[in-house]
Amino acid sequence: MFATRRHFAVLALVLSCGLAAAQATKPIKLMVGFPPGGGTDAVARILAEKLKDELGVPVVVENKPGAGGQIAAQTLKTSPADGSVMFLTHDHAISVLPLVVKNPGYEPAHDFAPVAGFATFVNAYAVSGGTPAKSFTDYVAWVKAQGGKGAVGIPAPASTPEFLVKVVGDKFKLDLTSAAYRGSAPMMADMLGNQIAAGVGSVPDFIEHHKAGKVHIVAVLGARRQLALPDVPTFAEIGLTGLEDLPYYGIYAPAATPQATINHFGVALSKVLAMPDVHDQLTKMGLTVGYMNSHQLELREHAYTQVWAKLIKTSGFQPQ
Repeated sequence: MFATRRHFAVLALVLSCGLAAAQATKPIKLMVGFPPGGGTDAVARILAEKLKDELGVPVVVENKPGAGGQIAAQTLKTSPADGSVMFLTHDHAISVLPLVVKNPGYEPAHDFAPVAGFATFVNAYAVSGGTPAKSFTDYVAWVKAQGGKGAVGIPAPASTPEFLVKVVGDKFKLDLTSAAYRGSAPMMADMLGNQIAAGVGSVPDFIEHHKAGKVHIVAVLGARRQLALPDVPTFAEIGLTGLEDLPYYGIYAPAATPQATINHFGVALSKVLAMPDVHDQLTKMGLTVGYMNSHQLELREHAYTQVWAKLIKTSGFQPQ
């Protein structure tokens, strides 16, 4: 009986390794749920360029914008579970959308397999260079001088940025309206063109324009200031607490993807993240780089989802 079990175990290991090797010969499509030009797209292209060398196959970024990543997530659900399709996303599509949309078309815990996480980041509040505001205090005073009303761009409806706009409006007694875009790139285009005075998105969305003086990041989420933005206060510093838990970036595969395939990709990603040039590029974009294996990503996802489930319930927001 012992010999039989051992033979089965060896056979299973051989088949698993053979399957992973066979799948590794296929090109990999790395989906992004936003248009080209945004922060998530830039992150995906940095990683894809290096992953192709580590994996030995082409890794192509495919943009599937729409509904804050919902379209890409729905596509992943029905994609082949052979390692040829992956979804690079931040927290919105995995942790937030299923809480605010009645029928998103997917259930992350059932339809997706966590592959690996690679960073946390913070959302930021930024103002257009066309306003006189250079700080959050300046911005609040400027909005009040405009009658207390203002529009704030967000990359997607019913998102973390939309809730942040509501919290800021309530806290500082401003009548702020969220203007939802199809991703951060078109939002940034309007901010740079002074078509909208402010926006909320991830630090990678804003940081290069901030450094160029075209927009001004005036506040960031998180428990501490960002290394890339040492002069920008956290929301806690300006009186908004309870927003310290950090969003995450992860890569997901269809649920039935073999664990050997997931592990193979995860090992390659860990090697890419250890490359000094990759680490430096992502850090300069405002990310805190840190590899998470599939289990660690799953735990991070669950913890973040619980935080936002409480925030959304407290806000009184009704799923739509």
